Amino acid sequence: MTTDLTTPVAIRVLPAPGADRVRAVARRAGLNCAPGHDPRALTVIVAGDAEHALRGMRAPGPLVLVCDGVTRTGLLLALRSGAVVLRSADLSEDTLAAAVRRAGRPHQSIPYPVLSQLLAGGREYGDLWPPSEVPTTLTGRQVSVLRLMAEGHANADIARLLSCSEHTVKNVVHEVMSRLQARNRAHAVARAVRLGLV
Repeated sequence: MTTDLTTPVAIRVLPAPGADRVRAVARRAGLNCAPGHDPRALTVIVAGDAEHALRGMRAPGPLVLVCDGVTRTGLLLALRSGAVVLRSADLSEDTLAAAVRRAGRPHQSIPYPVLSQLLAGGREYGDLWPPSEVPTTLTGRQVSVLRLMAEGHANADIARLLSCSEHTVKNVVHEVMSRLQARNRAHAVARAVRLGLV
């Protein structure tokens, strides 16, 4: 299911403590709460933490998690599964509508503070991937460039920080985008995080 900024979205809030509050906020936000098990509806899960909510989860399609707490592990699991996480403390009509829009896009964006925090912590939790699905690793230079791209540095800044030429940086960015089949720099960083490569 794809959505744009103006299309009303049907959501399905799974039964859980706090689900009634989320449904009420969704109605105030103008989101349609789908009855039953509409397969076209975007699924919203209310849980204590993202990691617990995603363990063994097989919900089809786009997914929004409304959680009391979000650990780094839970956030990585959510990103890798394509889910959008919203803290219960931040729940409002605007934040829920924005989370639903992000989840409905085929290529989600990752908010910069979340991305920066994940990249700063380095790679962990590689065991979440089944052995047959482990993606190709990136070189150390490619990871360094991706991290600096995620921090908002331009090619000239990256070249200065890595003590190499701007031409080298352009080549590395091109290699990374080709390898990750990314449309742009932000998409490359998002895919790398989602795949656990950085």
